[in-house]
Amino acid sequence: MLVNNQPYRTVWLEGSTVRLIDQRLLPHRFEIVGMPRHEETARAIREMIVRGAPAIGAAGAFGLVQVVLEAPEGPGRDAYINAGEALLRATRPTAQNLFYALDRVRRAFDGLPAAQQADAARAEAEALADDDVRQNEAIGRHGAELLHNGDTLLTHCNAGWLATVDWGTALAPVYVARRAGRRIHVLADETRPRCQGANLTAWELLQEGVTVDVLADNAAGLLMRRGEVNIVITGADRIAANGDAANKIGTYEKALLAREHGIPFYIAAPSTTFDLNCPDGDAIPIEERGADEVHYAWGWTDEGKMARVRIAAPGAGARNPAFDVTPAELITGIITEHGIIPPTRDAIARTIAKP
Repeated sequence: MLVNNQPYRTVWLEGSTVRLIDQRLLPHRFEIVGMPRHEETARAIREMIVRGAPAIGAAGAFGLVQVVLEAPEGPGRDAYINAGEALLRATRPTAQNLFYALDRVRRAFDGLPAAQQADAARAEAEALADDDVRQNEAIGRHGAELLHNGDTLLTHCNAGWLATVDWGTALAPVYVARRAGRRIHVLADETRPRCQGANLTAWELLQEGVTVDVLADNAAGLLMRRGEVNIVITGADRIAANGDAANKIGTYEKALLAREHGIPFYIAAPSTTFDLNCPDGDAIPIEERGADEVHYAWGWTDEGKMARVRIAAPGAGARNPAFDVTPAELITGIITEHGIIPPTRDAIARTIAKP
């Protein structure tokens, strides 16, 4: 997608270095950073230099390529690869795309002679990233059918192109609709505590020429009651076999509000986000992040510097679950690369079975 009218992907492999857009600095500074070793790529995932389930998956895939490139010849090679893969797996426990990507790349080189493993891993990781782009563009085409000229769409967190390799999931329909000449206005929840809606969603929409208002997290109910929201679309980090969907904390509340006000609520996600081994939302691991994200806020000072300020009362504790689970019964439909499906076991199983 576009940054200052130049096309970019969120993550890519350049030689043996993983290149990333440092999303911690947005919207104030656009910077590409390089991770020369797999430990650095794992840190980038863990510290949310890169975030969003599909983007995490691609970063993990490229990180595993680095592991294979770094692995020594001889009897310690397998142990090095296993340890490197384990480090990448441990970075973010909720994002299903990470585990899908690592499994896919591992299958591509497992059992090959050592001299062939790196090329096989690289080819599979590059194919995975390209597949993500194609899938998300297809999600955009299917989801755009739900959007009419003049609609106002509410979204939560960031499920745009920054959360994927390109196009995005929840925002892909907006981009496709805009290219078709339809005017769509977006309400982007600020999404505390990391404010990915205010920082990332608003920034990338403005780069694409889409009008957007940043919405205080607690304001959605009022605007829905006033009739100012036509549709809600969010992404997902993992979707269980029964259609329950884990996404950024606060998504569940938006789904409840949408049902109360008769507003359609959709999840947009590629088939790689489904986990058929996870029976329902209660089985999805929920990442708990540190208290500092709640106690402090980061921002850009008038002097042009990033600064951290304390916003919580000293001595107060903090609860910081990164995700919640929206039950399938609150979801109108799931927008996939294969079309819009109901959030049911049968529909999900059929979708996963498609090539």
